[in-house]
Amino acid sequence: MKLFTSVHDVPNIKQFVNDALTLKANPYAKQDLGKNKTLGLVFMNPSLRTRLSTQKAALNLGMNVMVMNMDKEGWALETQDGVVMNGSTVEHIREAAAVMGQYCDILGLRSFPKLNNRDEDYNEDFFNKFVKYCGVPVVSLESATRHPLQSFADLITIHETWNPLRVGANAKPKVVLAWAPHVKALPQAVPNSFAEWMCKAQQENMLDFTIAQPEGYELSDDFTTGAKIVYDLESALNGADYIYVKNWSSYKEYGKVLTYPDGWMMNNEKLGLTNDAKVMHCLPVRRDLELSSEILDGPNSLVIHEAGNRLWAAQAVLKTMLEKL
Repeated sequence: MKLFTSVHDVPNIKQFVNDALTLKANPYAKQDLGKNKTLGLVFMNPSLRTRLSTQKAALNLGMNVMVMNMDKEGWALETQDGVVMNGSTVEHIREAAAVMGQYCDILGLRSFPKLNNRDEDYNEDFFNKFVKYCGVPVVSLESATRHPLQSFADLITIHETWNPLRVGANAKPKVVLAWAPHVKALPQAVPNSFAEWMCKAQQENMLDFTIAQPEGYELSDDFTTGAKIVYDLESALNGADYIYVKNWSSYKEYGKVLTYPDGWMMNNEKLGLTNDAKVMHCLPVRRDLELSSEILDGPNSLVIHEAGNRLWAAQAVLKTMLEKL
């Protein structure tokens, strides 16, 4: 594996989940893999879980780690070719990425979309140029359209906590991605990625997947093929075993926050419609706006468990890359 940007980079997701859980049971078993190897983490945007979990994963594997906060510590980068750099940009991505590749064996990159131009964001121009010019394996720490480490951790969490005997032998969990309110426009990266991984898991007969959202908040079909799409939260919650709560802005009216009916925040009353569902969120979460405090502080919340599994998702990815170096 020289690139980890989506579920399409994973040959066998069931095996990948098992690899992560094996590492969770014995975190330091593969320390020799990373000896004298360096991971560079490049952040164009803020981070908490992604930064700490990926650093810790690399250390568990015996790697050295360097972190570069380009938004605060680096030169302003130019990404367009054929321009005279007589403006605010100081260094071209061609040189910046190539230099980072000289110092590191593996690089991780985090870069959010601007939410102004859909074609520009969904072309992943910045991310793809970084991959092209750095010359070493790259892990996506979130891009304009996907957050694969988060989605991998989400699948690990569902697999790890699912007990089919609770509802009958060989039963599959019903997983619902539920849109939630927010005060500002958020990217589609997390829901895109979650949908993509859950659709793939559904193809592998691991679960059943539904997306619930208000009209106008449909995600790109590129990420939702195979999912059941509904526009009523309560009907989606019926019989659900896992509820993944997340806000996203409109894809069709790109980056906009549209009007929506009341009743889209998950609370204990809505939880009563489910099959005693576990509730997930990628964090950070705005309490009592996206998700009620009574759920976050209650027994059905998996948000901390889920965040903990970010470590094992990252470690499984880095281990696979190190094995191929």
